[in-house]
Amino acid sequence: MAEALLTDELARRGVVAAVHSAGLLDEGRPASPHSASLMADRDLDLSAHASRVVTAAMLQRADLIIGMERRHVREAAILVPDAWSRAFTLRELARRALDAGPRPPEVDLADWLTVLVEERTTSEHLGESSADDVADPYGRSLRAYRTCADELDGLIGVVVDQLWPTADPQADDALRSTTA
Repeated sequence: MAEALLTDELARRGVVAAVHSAGLLDEGRPASPHSASLMADRDLDLSAHASRVVTAAMLQRADLIIGMERRHVREAAILVPDAWSRAFTLRELARRALDAGPRPPEVDLADWLTVLVEERTTSEHLGESSADDVADPYGRSLRAYRTCADELDGLIGVVVDQLWPTADPQADDALRSTTA
């Protein structure tokens, strides 16, 4: 759902981007029926979705890495240590972006991500706290999926508002790849 929602929000803002999702578990699973149904209600098609396992090559190509849980950020940093400066949980990214304010048009994305991680410590992603996690609805009710989709939609809206506040389809600041 995060991939579809982020792709849609960026496209609506005129941001040219390649958004890819990948996780830590199974390869080749289709979107869950609840996910597909909820995204179809938003005119987003998940029929071709197949899960992928994240690889070092994916992370190395990504300008921005967004995890749903802090363990995703830790795993990204383990696979590709320099990914740490561009890997965030979605909640953390939204919070840090709001704290920093909108990215100025003259500052490119990579430099702005550096601003967002200035005060960050690796210990913030250790332990089992779920404070920055988006709860995974897998195997739960349609209501749980709807709650998750609404949360994702709100957080993604904040992130796009703050990171691409003056999105321009002609801008050279296109996002090469985001792993969500």
